[in-house]
Amino acid sequence: MTRTVKCAKLGIETEGLETPPFPGSKGQQIFENISKQAWQEWLKMQTMLINEHRLASFEPKDKKFLEEERHKFLFGSGFVMPEGYVPPKQ
Repeated sequence: MTRTVKCAKLGIETEGLETPPFPGSKGQQIFENISKQAWQEWLKMQTMLINEHRLASFEPKDKKFLEEERHKFLFGSGFVMPEGYVPPKQ
C-alpha cells in the first residue's frame, strides 16, 4: 500500500516518499512531511540552482546554500527563483 503524507509544500494529502532522501533528522523531516511530487520538483529546482549559481556540491558553502534553499522551497519560507530566471514558453 502506498504511504501518504500531508505535504507541507503542496498542502494536500498525497503519495509520500518510499524512504528518507538522505540520513539524519533533516532527511526524516522531509520523509514525514514532503510528497514524492514535491521532492521531484525540488530535485529539478536544485539542478537549476546548481547550474545558475555555478555551485560545486562538494564545497561546504555551496552545500549550505542548497540546504537553505531546499528548506525554503519545501517548507514555504521565502524561496525566490534565481535572478534573471525566465520560465519556458509553453
